[in-house]
Amino acid sequence: MNNLTYTQAGDYLVPNLGLPPQPEVQLGRIARARKEFLMSHRKALFTDLLTTCTLTQHLAEIEETAWARIERITAQMAAAQGVTEELKARDQMKWLGQMGNIRQAAEDTIYRELVYN
Repeated sequence: MNNLTYTQAGDYLVPNLGLPPQPEVQLGRIARARKEFLMSHRKALFTDLLTTCTLTQHLAEIEETAWARIERITAQMAAAQGVTEELKARDQMKWLGQMGNIRQAAEDTIYRELVYN
């Protein structure tokens, strides 16, 4: 059996339970949005991840996967729409506007597929 310690609380002995130490990980905005979504809409999954000490790992994987896919989708959409370095050299404002739209569309797709699913 495990060596548990107890604390006296009135007439009861309460076990001193705690989660094992978790690694410190900086969560980006996508991971924080995923955590908020899980807490609000997928409470059972959130509780399961939290109690099995895999929440931090799950959020880190979501963050890493999301940014990799955003970069890939952005590059594919830019190539498909003809947004090139030549356009950037010729008309920076047009390139900036188009890249902003492409980036936002890629992020919206990733949020729908990974964060709010």
